[in-house]
Amino acid sequence: MTNPSSTIHSGGTVLVTGGAGFIGCAISATLVEAFDRVVVVDNLHPQIHASGERPAELAEAVELIVGDVTEAQTWDTVLATVTPDVVIHLAAETGTAQSLNESTRHAHVNVVGTTQLLDGLTRHQKLPRRIVLSSSRAVYGEGAWTRADGSTFYPGQRTSTTLDEGQWDFPDASPVAMKAATTFPAPVSVYGGTKLAQEHIIQAWAKSFGIETVILRLQNVYGPGQSLINPYTGIMSLFCRMAMGGKSIPLYEDGDVRRDFILIDDVASAIVAGALSATVQDEPMDIGSGEFQTIGTAAELIAKHYNAPAPHVTGQYRQGDVRHAWADVSDAERVLGWTPQYNLAQGIDLLANWIDAQPDVQPA
Repeated sequence: MTNPSSTIHSGGTVLVTGGAGFIGCAISATLVEAFDRVVVVDNLHPQIHASGERPAELAEAVELIVGDVTEAQTWDTVLATVTPDVVIHLAAETGTAQSLNESTRHAHVNVVGTTQLLDGLTRHQKLPRRIVLSSSRAVYGEGAWTRADGSTFYPGQRTSTTLDEGQWDFPDASPVAMKAATTFPAPVSVYGGTKLAQEHIIQAWAKSFGIETVILRLQNVYGPGQSLINPYTGIMSLFCRMAMGGKSIPLYEDGDVRRDFILIDDVASAIVAGALSATVQDEPMDIGSGEFQTIGTAAELIAKHYNAPAPHVTGQYRQGDVRHAWADVSDAERVLGWTPQYNLAQGIDLLANWIDAQPDVQPA
């Protein structure tokens, strides 16, 4: 594993977009150790940063520039004084459900924000040697499934009709772990479509200029430090707040939805490895815990922590959600020398203990 706390100093400047968010704060202290200069560009959006102030979790030595990645002026200001050796592109709108109602906002931030960054780098002739993109498992959509005869197929998006009938899985088929080298991307959400567009745009641009790319497709990230006010992300923190209030956690569909929950510590070490690794590959890599758990299992562990009532199945569903998702992390292990270190029970204990220690946290 690449351990952020023991990272070798590489020198130079790293520019992090969206770096005052959950992941950005988690990697900030390690980046300060690894680089001579760490510059973060973030608009401190109120959906994440209620106070609009610099987050306390952002390492003190980080230079924070408050600006909008979608505006050319932001990059003219930043790149007038910053010459990045590495760019870590985290800035994005991330709500799957929200993207159905705010498609333009997601496309503007995720796609135009990316092209504005690249145009700025070109305009100021400050090309980095490497760009690291935090992408998402949402690019796969439902991913690949196998039939009883061993053949592989891509079922595509589940319809409202089948979901209304409670047909959650695809008949006589089993899901397959997501792996960039073998699983064809087919997003079933606006958010997933914009993340795949990010990947394609960065790859095309970077190859034209001979710049290295590291594209990391993250599974469900959770853990201490995540937003407790953003209603569109963070199912694990929402479950914790429900259980804290003595409520039974409601489970969508039949409670057997599979997810790959990966603790923020493991995600942070993967991104740092992507920024510093001596070896990279052109193709995306998958970042997850290396195993799947059901939503029901996660809810049961959280309920047990809070001595709350057992979770209950509601049969509800959400448009744009996929049935099952988990990662094959072998490429990241091989290329970056990274491996996940935390299982779900360990991660939930860390998250719940952190939430319990936060002042003024309200049960959901």
